[in-house]
This record gives sequence, structure tokens and C-alpha cells, in this order.
Amino acid sequence: ALLGTAGGIVVGVLPGLSATMAVALLLPVTFITGPTAGLIMLSGVYAGAIYGGSVSAVLIGTPGTGASVVTVWDGYPMTKRGESRLALATVTWASFFGGIAGGLVLLLLSPPLAELALLFGPPDYTALVLFSMTLLVSMSGDQPVKGVVVGLFGCLLSTIGLDPVYGVPRYMLGFTELSGGITFISVLIGAFSIPQALLLASAALRTRGAAGVPVAPVIGKERLTIRIMRGQFLNFMRSSVIGIWIGILPGIGPETSPFIAYEEAKRFSKHPERFGTGIVDGLVAAEATNNATVGGSLIPLLTLGIPGSAVAAVYLGALTIHGLQPGPMLFTQRADIVYSLFAGYLICNFLMLGLGLGGVRLWTKVLALPNAVLAILIIVFSVVGSSAIRHSLFDLWVTVISGGIAYGLAQHRYPLGALALGMILGPLFEENFLRSLSMSQNSWRIFVQQPISLTFLVLAGFSLAWSVRKSYLRTQKR
Repeated sequence: ALLGTAGGIVVGVLPGLSATMAVALLLPVTFITGPTAGLIMLSGVYAGAIYGGSVSAVLIGTPGTGASVVTVWDGYPMTKRGESRLALATVTWASFFGGIAGGLVLLLLSPPLAELALLFGPPDYTALVLFSMTLLVSMSGDQPVKGVVVGLFGCLLSTIGLDPVYGVPRYMLGFTELSGGITFISVLIGAFSIPQALLLASAALRTRGAAGVPVAPVIGKERLTIRIMRGQFLNFMRSSVIGIWIGILPGIGPETSPFIAYEEAKRFSKHPERFGTGIVDGLVAAEATNNATVGGSLIPLLTLGIPGSAVAAVYLGALTIHGLQPGPMLFTQRADIVYSLFAGYLICNFLMLGLGLGGVRLWTKVLALPNAVLAILIIVFSVVGSSAIRHSLFDLWVTVISGGIAYGLAQHRYPLGALALGMILGPLFEENFLRSLSMSQNSWRIFVQQPISLTFLVLAGFSLAWSVRKSYLRTQKR
């Protein structure tokens, strides 16, 4: 558990090195340790990597994993104000709380929640993703049109490659490397790492080697107090529930839940205009939910054999190679392994808390580096991360081009978070939408005949109306 959690944190901190990659690389080790210890180690890697991605997101504005994109929005502004200690402590405790919540639900409610997730069909997933897409308006602040444009551009990028249902090649322009589509993590690294490196490089040229981020003091005197945590209790609970439920739904993954939890926290806040300026509320929402998703994604895997995320799919391989068949019988025939895994996962979260809090001062040392050094390190990690995905030079070019486009978008105040959300939700929407039409012989009525899908469509309408009204009122005040 200790080795897995510490290794996962290191993997998460480095941009581009995903939890899926780390878990896949460590699969052979489980032959040496045995199934119980091996699965606990993989649990530590999974939980640690999701948390580790928030460290680089807070300190240098570069998300280590796709699940940490939202953490940048409030974490990095806090670092620039000299509140990196407070930000890192917040994401550590929020990650711990979300992880423990996910672990307890995994332990106590696995079978009934997995059966509930089985009620979701393609029309319900389509409506859920459509509801999530309405967040493109509200997450864009006072630039809703720009947010929608960037989000739709992300959806367009996700259509490159082979059609998910019919296998027809689309927008490949003669490049066979695009048959599998544009790798999301390559675009993610380019969009969030390259612009940050360019800004640091330009600052280095202006200041001739001043300290990395203009904060004083570097670490900051602000600390996370019990009073602050008590005020975030409802935010903790709401975000954890969202993360667990998103994790249970197969194929959604931990990259989507932070967007939803962040907007819900913003919706319930008395000061929604402060989100994105560097507040604890946004960090709690983002980190509690993506770590709760970890436990949630293991529920359908263990009870039904359906992976709730890409990492859970690799987990399925680990179970299979040890002769463990996921399903209800696993809980009776191999209860020793299953409940040891549950206990081990909870222990991994306690270890993550200790390693995270103990490393706050160590992590913040990166802020003392000169701008030029930081820029070079970001570019090096970006190159390594994007190249390591498929060992392809093409992915590296995707990262560079994405970085150039993102830098131009950022200069004109286009929200880059909308690009990530569009690329995540685009494939989910297209695949489930086409499956729904196939099920109904191209009848659109299938989306309003199902109670679950109808509910999400109504929620999508309310969310869109609320976002448009809020944007209109903000315009009137100006």
C-alpha cells in the first residue's frame, strides 16, 4: 500500500503519466506479490495518481492528470497569491475525504448500487452527457459564447478517427496515426503545459531569472483550519456523492466528475463570482469528487465485471490473470481477497493523507526555482509524457500544435477548461446517441420515453436556462 501510494503520487505529479499507464506497468508485479497484496498496491497507485495530479496543478498551473484540470482554476491563483500551503493542504484533505467516502460506499453498498447503475441504458447516458455539456455555458464566466465555441471545438476534435459505431474513417487527412483518434492526454498536456511554459519563459526574459512565481512569501502563512473545513462540510459531502455516482456509471471516468461537482458548488455558493479567482470551495469540489470516483469506479467492476473507468478496465485484467471472476459469486467464494482489497484501499487513503501533508513543504520548494528552469522542466515533462503514451512522435506533434493553439486562445480569454470538457464528453455523447437511435430505428422519442433520460433532459434545460439568465444579469450589471 505504501509503495503503491507513493509511486502513484509521483506518477500523478508528472504531466502526461496517467494512473492507467502506471497500473498497467505494475500488473506483472502482482505475480510476485500475490493477488491480495498486488491489488492493494494497484489501489494505492490509482488513488495516489489521482491525488498527485493536483500538486502540479496547484503549483505550476499544469494538471498532472486529466482529473486535475478543474483544480488549476482555483489552485494556481492561490499559489500566485502566496497561498500554496493552504491550497496543497486543502486538496490533500479533500482528496482524503473523497477517497474515504468512496471506500466506505465500496465496502458497504457495492451490490445495490451496481444494480442501480444497470438501469442506465444508452438513452440515459446520452441525456446525462447532454446535461454535463450545459456546463460549458456556466463554466465560462462572463464569456459564455467563447466557452461554447471552445467546447464544441473540443467535441469536433474528438470525432477525428474511426466512427465508433460504423468504423468509417473521418477527418484523418491521410494520416494513419489518426485512425485511433487524437489522444486526449496529448491535447491536455499541450493545452495546459505549453502555454504555461511560454508564459514563464517570457517572464524569465523580462526579469532575467527572478523566482518562479511572483509570490511572497513562497509558501505562505495561511493554513487550513478546522473552521475552514467545518464550513466546507456540505461541499465535501455533495462533491463526494457526485464523484461516487459518476464513478459507478461505466465509461464516464474521473475526468468528468470534477466539472459537474465544481459547477454544483458554484451553483450553491453565496459568492459564485469568486470561483476561478482562487478559493477553497473550488478546490474542495474538484478534489473530493475525483478521488471519490476512484472507489465508485470499482463497484461495477467487482460486482458486475463492468469497469467504471480506464484504470478499472486494467484492474479487470489484474483480476482475470489471477483467476478471479468479478460478479456476485466473487463476494462469497473469495471474500478474503475482496474485503482485504476494501480494507487496503482505505489504508491507501490514510497513507495518501500522511504523504501529502508531509510533502507540502517539499512540493512548494519548486516555487523557488527560476522561471527559466521551471519552463524547461515543464517542457521536458510534457515531451516525456506525450511521447510515453503510445511511443509515437506523432503524439508529440499533437502536443506542440495543441499548445500553440491553446496559447492563442488563452491570449484572447477563451476558457481552456471547456476544450477539455468537450473532448471528454464528445465521444461519450456520440457513441451513446448513435446506439440510442439504432435501438429505436432512428426515433427520437426514445429519449423522452425513458424516465431516467427524461429527468436528465429536464435538468439540462433548467441548467441551460439558469446559466443564460445568470450571464444576462451579469451583462446588465455592467
